[in-house]
Amino acid sequence: MTQQLKLGIPKGSLETATIDLFSQAGWTIRSRSRNYFPSIDDDEIACSLVRSQEMGPYVAGGTMDAGLCGIDWIHETQADVEVVCDLVYSKASNQPCRWVLVVGRDSPIQKVEDLEGKTIATELTGYTRRYLEERGIEAKVEFSWGATEAKVVEGLADAAVEITETGTTIKAHGLRIVCDLLHTHTVFVANKESLKDPWKKAKIDQIALMLQSALAARHQVLLKMNAPTEALDAVTELLPSLHAPTVNHLTDKDWVAIETVVERREVRDLIPRLRTAGAEGILEIDLKNVG
Repeated sequence: MTQQLKLGIPKGSLETATIDLFSQAGWTIRSRSRNYFPSIDDDEIACSLVRSQEMGPYVAGGTMDAGLCGIDWIHETQADVEVVCDLVYSKASNQPCRWVLVVGRDSPIQKVEDLEGKTIATELTGYTRRYLEERGIEAKVEFSWGATEAKVVEGLADAAVEITETGTTIKAHGLRIVCDLLHTHTVFVANKESLKDPWKKAKIDQIALMLQSALAARHQVLLKMNAPTEALDAVTELLPSLHAPTVNHLTDKDWVAIETVVERREVRDLIPRLRTAGAEGILEIDLKNVG
């Protein structure tokens, strides 16, 4: 019988982004309507949809061998898991999210110490309580099932601890960010006992490597171009590379083909400079994985 790794896929806001990342890394995961067990084209993996808030305890307890969730929920639940690798991606971007202290625009609260004796609404209750206790602040922390920001607007809480990527929605609701409490990102975590099993550890390492490679590729592109041999030095001096650009002679001995991997953000400035240096036929090609 084929051994299987029990893998938790985060259900909810990260679900689609995670499935897309696995697809880029080489695995096709298909969710099924009203089913918590997506199919995957790898007989060595069995997937389950698990809320990010519950992933840590499930992995720590052995229900799952490994899973993906926000590091915030590992801090919240204090789950005893091994963080295999960091995977910086979210539902809308490749940027970390922030848990922030939010108050009304005209609130007298200007710093964390001003929360003394106040009421705070949040889903991140455990972490928030510990954060305040470490600073000697006594405040009432209430669990919020949702619409957390609205509780501040309606006067049901003096402040809220809420997650945000850009802060735009918070400002749109007439609220103000006092400070950041926690920066979070997705992590790939594993059960510590599972990592002692050679087969499971190898499978976990394979998944970690391919997911990291897929994320790295999102920030890089392959540039290919031709250049006259007399312009070779001028062109290659402009090109960053892990080692050195690849250069091959064409059938026309006076021309060469050049290719290299560069940061995506550099391309808009780099291509005009390459053209000026003598490069022609410049191609920008998206990458799927960078190992």
